[in-house]
Amino acid sequence: MTDQQARSVPSAGARGPCIALVTVGSLGVIGLLLQSPLRLLPNLLLIAYWLLSFGLGGLAFIAMHYVSGGRWATAIRRVPEAMAATIPFAAVGLALVLVLGRSLYPWANDTAPIENSLQKAWLNWPFFLGRTVVYLGLWTLFGALILRHSRRQDVDSDVAHTRSNVRLSAGFLVIFGLTLWLAGEDWLMSLEPGWSSTVSSVYQFSGIIVAGLAGTILFSVWLRRLGPLRDVLTTHHLQDLGMLLFGFSTFWVYLWFCQYMLIWYVNNPEETPWVAVRSHGPWARLLIASLVLNWAIPFTVLLPRWTKKRGAILGSVAAVVLAGRWLDLYVTILPSSGFPSVPVISCELGLLAAAMGLFGLWFFFFLGKTALVPMGDPYLLARGPGTLDEEKEFRESASVRDAALSTR
Repeated sequence: MTDQQARSVPSAGARGPCIALVTVGSLGVIGLLLQSPLRLLPNLLLIAYWLLSFGLGGLAFIAMHYVSGGRWATAIRRVPEAMAATIPFAAVGLALVLVLGRSLYPWANDTAPIENSLQKAWLNWPFFLGRTVVYLGLWTLFGALILRHSRRQDVDSDVAHTRSNVRLSAGFLVIFGLTLWLAGEDWLMSLEPGWSSTVSSVYQFSGIIVAGLAGTILFSVWLRRLGPLRDVLTTHHLQDLGMLLFGFSTFWVYLWFCQYMLIWYVNNPEETPWVAVRSHGPWARLLIASLVLNWAIPFTVLLPRWTKKRGAILGSVAAVVLAGRWLDLYVTILPSSGFPSVPVISCELGLLAAAMGLFGLWFFFFLGKTALVPMGDPYLLARGPGTLDEEKEFRESASVRDAALSTR
C-alpha cells in the first residue's frame, strides 16, 4: 500500500447517507415533541448512552489489543480510533441530558424517598453530577492520550509511542472497569432506586463491548466497499472480528440469563417488579425482540465458519446487533421512566436516525484528519507489504480445506 492510498479520505458517498439520516430523523424528533413530549428526556438519555457505547467500545477494543500484543487489528485500528474520538461528542450530550433531566430520577425529586442511609448519601444530586464529570473526563482523557500517541507515530514511526499506549491502555482498562460499574448504577439503575442487581453493571459492560465490535465491523466493511480499505480489510480481519462478535454476543446473553435467573429464583420483592414489568404486555414483545437481535441472529448466522469471512453478511449482522443494543437500552430505560406502553416508537426511531446521522458525520470528520492506515506502527511494518498475497494464499488454502472436507 502506498502512502497516498493510506491517506485517502472517505468519499462524499459516506457523508451523504449521514446527512439524509439527520434530515429524516429531525421529522421524527418533531413528531415526538408533538405526540409525547414527556418521552423526549428518557429517549435522549437512551440515545446519548447508546452513542457513548460506540466510543467506549472502540477505545476498549484498542486498549485490549495494545495490552494483549495483538497485531492483526493494527491495519484497521483507525476505525475504532475514530469511534473513540467521538467520546467527547457523546459525553457532552449525556452531560446535558443529565443536567436537564433531573425529573428522570425520582430520588432527586423526593418522589421516591430513600430510607437506606448509605444509598441516600450516595444518591444526592450534586455528588451525582460530580461523579458524572469524573467518569466522562477520565474516559475522554485516556482516549485523547492514546489517540495522540497513535497519530504521532505516523510522523516519526517511533516504537516508544506503542510502549506508551500499552501503559495507557492498561491503566484505562482498570479505570474503565471501575468507572463503568459506578456509571451504570448511577445513570441506569438509579432510575428505579428501589431496584438493585449485582449483575447489571457487568451486563452493561458486555453490551458496550458488543456495540464497539459491531460498530468497528460495520464501519470497516462500509469503508471497504467505498474503497479506502479495499486493499486493507482482508478475510483474516473479517474472520477474527466475526469470532469476537460471536463470542461477546454469547457472553452478553449469558449475563442476561444470569440476571434474570437470579431475580426469578430468589423472588425478592425489591427485584422482581423490574422483571415483571418487562415480561408482560408490549414490553415482553420488545424484550424477546432484543434477545433475538442481540444473540439469536448473530449466533445462528455466525456459527458457520464461512459466514464470518463475508463482508456483506458480517456487516449485516453488525447492523442487527446495533439495533438490538438500542432496543436493549429502550427496554431498560423507558419502563423505568413510568411509561406503560410503546405508543410512539416510530417517532423515537426518528430520533435514533438523527443521532446516527450526527454520529456518522462526527466519525468521518475525525477519520479524515489522519491516515486511514497507521503506516508508522511497527506492528504494521513488521507484517510487510504482502497483504494481498496473504489474502490470495488464505483463499486458496481455505478452498482446498473445504474441498477436502466435502469429500469425506
